[in-house]
Amino acid sequence: MEPIIKIKEYTYLLPENRIAKFPLEQRDLSKILIFRDNIITENKFSNLDKLLPNGSLMIFNHTKVLPARLLFKKETGAHIEIFCLEPHNPIEYNLSFNSKKTCSWVAVVGNANKWKSNEIFFDIANHKNLKEIDLRATLEGKIDSKFIVNFSWKGDYSFSEILDLCGKVPIPPYLNRDSVDEDKERYQTLYAKIKGSVAAPTAGLHFSDRVLSNIDKRGVEREEVVLHVGAGTFVPVKSEEIKDHKMHSEPFSLTIDLLEKLLKQLKKKRPIIAVGTTTARTLESLYWLGIQCLNNGSPGNITQWEPYNDTREISVEESLTYLISWMKKNRVDILERKTEIIIVPGYKFRLIDILITNFHQPQSTLLLLIAAFTGEKWKNIYNYALSNEFRFLSYGDSSILFRTST
Repeated sequence: MEPIIKIKEYTYLLPENRIAKFPLEQRDLSKILIFRDNIITENKFSNLDKLLPNGSLMIFNHTKVLPARLLFKKETGAHIEIFCLEPHNPIEYNLSFNSKKTCSWVAVVGNANKWKSNEIFFDIANHKNLKEIDLRATLEGKIDSKFIVNFSWKGDYSFSEILDLCGKVPIPPYLNRDSVDEDKERYQTLYAKIKGSVAAPTAGLHFSDRVLSNIDKRGVEREEVVLHVGAGTFVPVKSEEIKDHKMHSEPFSLTIDLLEKLLKQLKKKRPIIAVGTTTARTLESLYWLGIQCLNNGSPGNITQWEPYNDTREISVEESLTYLISWMKKNRVDILERKTEIIIVPGYKFRLIDILITNFHQPQSTLLLLIAAFTGEKWKNIYNYALSNEFRFLSYGDSSILFRTST
């Protein structure tokens, strides 16, 4: 049963001047708020390794942000911006990125009312050297409020190379500025590997080579998942009650080796640390995939309200064992699924004990996740951050939150 939660109860006043419009000069110079045993303190992110419990397993999201914004121009001179969201044909990311000559994507189109059915051309005003590529776009159709756009180009380029050459970094809309060259490097984690996101997993933006090295020296094991962050992460909750909000779907993948490490960590009762809400959503989705194996014999995708409607309750160790057994039986080494999971107050966390995350927008699903993890103390956390000059949102400061309930 969907929880009854009024979104107006999960808001706070965020002054414009508290939103970090640009990153700090060095990644790890940001501040970090520490919430542990219901006590709030602060430190420098560069000291993160000293805050981590011995024997922890730390999970990062290794997705990579696409330069997904493309500026086109009609023959009339009108500009059309195409914001690529996810591949349509081929539907698989790798196949689409490796496509030559043509492919199609689901996209948000700016100034769409000026674009009917005519072919439009990439605006080479600031890219004279790209004239030979002759990148073009045509409308194929619509899916809800989004468009299916077909791209075609010349030369022996993959679509991944086309994006790298022609695209701009899709920085968050609340920054209220155009992207700059600095964003190409800084709106990307140092460990990003797998292209597919249109928004950064921003908790990871603070990690420097120095911080990662210190974590390794402390003996904290690092592992990875991949969840491609969609534009839906920026969609505000407009309904009065959260049950009327439609959560976006995001693809994720992880290896059977990680599942076995997670199971071992749980059995030893050692901490699991999620770097970012995207990692948290991925890890928590695993419990419900195990439940699906028990109920249906195989894991599918996770729907938005599945955790609140499934009354079957087993231990997380049992659930992961069912999932691992299914993967071994079917010789699946890498699990690839989609999740719509929405984590709101009342949700019982199964896997993660510690969450590293930035400070999120008022009345957002991400703030609801923080409230689910910390309880009513989220208000104290955000009041402290506001009162102590913390910087907010994607380029803002960080926090490390220790779960107090089991």
